[in-house]
Amino acid sequence: MYRKRKISILVALSMAALFYMTGCTGKNAGSAGSSVKKDVFRVGMECDYPPFNWTQLNSSGGGVKIDGNAEYAGGYDVEIAKRIAKGLGRKLVIVKTKWEGLEPALNSGKIDAIVAGMSPTAKRKKNIDFTDNYYHSDLVMVVKKGSSYENATSIQDFKGAKITAQLSTFHYSVIDQIKGVQKQAAMEKFTTMRVALESGIVDGYVSERPEGISAQSADPNLKMVEFKDGFVTSEDDTAIAAGLVKNSPLKKEIDEILKNLSEDKRVEIMDDAIKNQPSAR
Repeated sequence: MYRKRKISILVALSMAALFYMTGCTGKNAGSAGSSVKKDVFRVGMECDYPPFNWTQLNSSGGGVKIDGNAEYAGGYDVEIAKRIAKGLGRKLVIVKTKWEGLEPALNSGKIDAIVAGMSPTAKRKKNIDFTDNYYHSDLVMVVKKGSSYENATSIQDFKGAKITAQLSTFHYSVIDQIKGVQKQAAMEKFTTMRVALESGIVDGYVSERPEGISAQSADPNLKMVEFKDGFVTSEDDTAIAAGLVKNSPLKKEIDEILKNLSEDKRVEIMDDAIKNQPSAR
């Protein structure tokens, strides 16, 4: 009886030890799997903000296929994302995302970074981190050619004008600097604003210089107005940087990659983007 009992205890102990070892092995295997370096770099952008980013039908001009979509993405942001991905040793994947959905997509892990002509404003910095800047641009107004506003030199020349800007951007907030302006509802897309301008719904919309150049290149009825007495902005407001989750380990690597991209090269990439945007071909 004692021997049988002793054997039973030994068997039980052996099984417990085996179970413990199996459990530990499984746990360690899972940890090792989660620490394996990703082989893709998932970037979110609208694909609707030329010349920073746009949607096209093929890979011409260096277009990158959009994830889960038959279309391709091109533009300045795509070219910057390519260089970042190459520097990280990863394959670039473009995830087409609405502007207001970019931060949620980043914080939920759907994308690794936002490279979408986004400014590192103080408000956004509360929710996400940013890399060093990869572009800087001044604010302009896009108006209808031949209108009474096309020769404006000051933002105050737009007193009484119906002005709008893109939804969820600081462009919309600076409209308040124009005395007596008729501030219109913000719009989701730049293409929508261009149509509203053409149809007379608005007299102008606030934008950045590259988009203004893009607008007048795409439509001869539009004109970009640059100011001698313009909007008051901070450096972060008019800078462009890549968005990352808080305390992202990618920040240091990406900053180093951007550091090695000269200012002349950045200008060259933007000039090519303006020239190669679909509407300019």
